[in-house]
Amino acid sequence: MTGITASGRKGIAAVVLLTAGLMAGCSSDGKGAPAWTAEPGTGPATGAASGSAAPSATASASATATAGATAAAWKVFTDPAKTVSFELPQDWIAQSVDPDKGTRPGAVKIEVKDAEGAYLATLQTGLPESSPASCAASARKPYVVVSSVPVELPHSGGQGTIDPHVVFRVIQGYRYFGSYGITNLVGGADSKACQLQNVVQGLAGKGNYSFSDVRSLKSFAPDEKVAPAKAFDTLDQAAGYVNKGSEFANVQRMLMSLEIKS
Repeated sequence: MTGITASGRKGIAAVVLLTAGLMAGCSSDGKGAPAWTAEPGTGPATGAASGSAAPSATASASATATAGATAAAWKVFTDPAKTVSFELPQDWIAQSVDPDKGTRPGAVKIEVKDAEGAYLATLQTGLPESSPASCAASARKPYVVVSSVPVELPHSGGQGTIDPHVVFRVIQGYRYFGSYGITNLVGGADSKACQLQNVVQGLAGKGNYSFSDVRSLKSFAPDEKVAPAKAFDTLDQAAGYVNKGSEFANVQRMLMSLEIKS
């Protein structure tokens, strides 16, 4: 493992720490309502703006990046076969584990934890192709894209895909459930979905890959375990996690630094 080079790694320049963040209409005292970014390649969604009602999405052409401070010291993790690499804070832990059954030969699975050993994300390559989640129209839930930043990674296109983005998305249930990851799969053109997949459709013959806290985010039932996905009482809390916290700032930078050998 090594430190950051003088020139930095691919994609890091894209993660600009915006002082404005996600707060729209903010005054000098920092007050204002959250602004929600529409899924790239889709139209704006509609809905109520209050924290207890349905989420609302306001179309935005610009990508968003967290305003939280990142760690001062970073290192680089590379798997033994040198098929993937990414940066992470110096005191975080990256550990290779056995790939899931059904993944392609040469697949890797790497779990990332913080300095205290708390789980943060998993990188998995060589994933099998999967069909988009489907459910009855009445079961689909509104979702919003709180943060979306483009990243250059190998991928294949097709219907229902976009260029890869590092995202934080929230889906509505009895609470607001959030998840971060890299994806090139559109959740739903009308901003409603059964599940939001944190998966990139990889190049032909390479399989799909995921770098996220959960590979698929859904609206959880009250008796289901939510973690490692996030749960918020209001949309303002979700915006605060993205816009103010150092955890998401560090995670976003780590995801942006991912490199995969084509």
